[in-house]
Amino acid sequence: MEQPCKNPLDPTCMCSLKHWGKPLKDAASGTVPADVSVDCGWGRLIFGQTYDDPRQLAKSFRDEQRGRRDVAMYIRDPHVVVSYAPQELFLDPSLTYRLDFRNYRAHPCSLDGLTVRPLQDGDSETAINRIYQARGMVPAYQGFYAKACRDERLQIFVAVDDSVDEIIGAVTGVDHQRVFNDLDNGSSLWALAVDPQCRIPKVGEALVRELIVACIENGRRFIDLSVMHSNKEAIALYAKLGFEQVPVYCIKKKNSINAPLFIGPDPEEQLNIYARIITDEARRRGIGVEVINAENGYFRLSLGGRTITCRESLSELTSAVAMSWCDDKAVTRSMLQGAGLRVPAQEIAAGLDSIKAFAKTYPRVVVKPARGEQGAGVFVDLTNPAEIESAVGRAARLCDKVILEEFVTGADLRIIVIAEEVVAAAVRKPARIRGNGELTIAQLIEKQSRRRAAATGGESTIPIDEETRRTIDDQGYALDHVLPAGQELQVRKTANLHTGGTIHDVTADLHPTLREVAVTAAKVLRMPVVGFDFLVPDVGQEEYVIIEANERPGLANHEPQPTVEKFLDLLFPQTKNIFA
Repeated sequence: MEQPCKNPLDPTCMCSLKHWGKPLKDAASGTVPADVSVDCGWGRLIFGQTYDDPRQLAKSFRDEQRGRRDVAMYIRDPHVVVSYAPQELFLDPSLTYRLDFRNYRAHPCSLDGLTVRPLQDGDSETAINRIYQARGMVPAYQGFYAKACRDERLQIFVAVDDSVDEIIGAVTGVDHQRVFNDLDNGSSLWALAVDPQCRIPKVGEALVRELIVACIENGRRFIDLSVMHSNKEAIALYAKLGFEQVPVYCIKKKNSINAPLFIGPDPEEQLNIYARIITDEARRRGIGVEVINAENGYFRLSLGGRTITCRESLSELTSAVAMSWCDDKAVTRSMLQGAGLRVPAQEIAAGLDSIKAFAKTYPRVVVKPARGEQGAGVFVDLTNPAEIESAVGRAARLCDKVILEEFVTGADLRIIVIAEEVVAAAVRKPARIRGNGELTIAQLIEKQSRRRAAATGGESTIPIDEETRRTIDDQGYALDHVLPAGQELQVRKTANLHTGGTIHDVTADLHPTLREVAVTAAKVLRMPVVGFDFLVPDVGQEEYVIIEANERPGLANHEPQPTVEKFLDLLFPQTKNIFA
């Protein structure tokens, strides 16, 4: 006969854990049910000791519902389970604490103005879920608490502020004996949360003590809980109550909810927003990230022997030839026109005579460098040869080849194509300000610029330069004018995000012809990832011209479209739908 354990809380002692990972037998009822889990509202609590096969346990995580967070505990060899689905599962960085009820000393924890009681039919699930969401926790699905009131396997307690009769805290207990005839006769504590605006002290302690008493009255031997290793405040509370750490580990499925737990700390070198959203998604998928040059957005991604170097959304999958086609706007236009796609009239600026001849044919002109990005050196809607010649001179400082282009009116439409699929479409609008009757136009621009910078991580600002002054002058204003209250003024002619433009998703409204044209253009240029700039009278109509192709399109600011997800699917297809 086994000797009784002298210290069941000793982490080196496995007496109380002897059944983990083995088929369980109960003298009264025979074999304990296999593959057991219990619905806790936020997800399933999966009992690992009821699984004979670690493969089956790994497979069970594939049943996790979207927006839920399943947890598996009491697994003898958690590392083996993870090995069967390493891209989908991870070992949760939490600690498990156990309170053996033989060592528990109850202390009164009655608080003035507070009532702790079992969950009742009719309690507001909205109030409980609000507390969980305020704490960054997963709320229960609609109708769960009404069902839980009648589930003897669950014990849910709420804390009520008597002064306002509102729920300000909650905790859930799971009775293992009632779930699967647990031979260890245990229970566990989950989802302890208190309203962050609560002014009553020790609400969390009162909830835990009430649950402990209920478990003791039900004849349970101990209660376990899982707490994040960094949650020092909670760990201190549990130590005060007599809990001690035991070698029990949790497994979770990788999903957007759990991402901060398995992607690790951010790299010390901070990338810009366009690179960072890609590396964040890569790390979430378990893809290794090495920052090569943070300032210019270079990084290397690695997984399973495959390594790809990127500069933001430009990767090694884009050939040097295809990139050179996109890099030169004149070459881009020539190739698209040759494929029968509609493009604006264009020619290379070659002196004053060519400027005058082009301006005579096209009274409104765009000047831009053949190579460049982020709207640098682009001058829009020029109407006389003198200002066109001046703009050509300024654009020539950025590129020795300068383009004259027919000015076409319409909505500025960006379409992102990845792997020959239209992933996102957005209308970009030029920067605008609204007057208040007090501030000058210059002051309003500075104020709006600060807002745009704050909203885009510093990527979008409105420069007060010659192009801004020209745009304002053309409307009969000057920088020192006070704009009347409520009046709006466009301060840039281009809708580039980097010069204060805003972006508005129109993917669902895109005409099928525009989708088809964008995919065709990507094939013509042989670009696996590309952003096209269209001008269209309406996104729901089929008329268009293609202005430019961008070999390194920004994938940020296209919410809710999955631009980054599709980009990583292209680079590492084995991680596709990993969090679906």
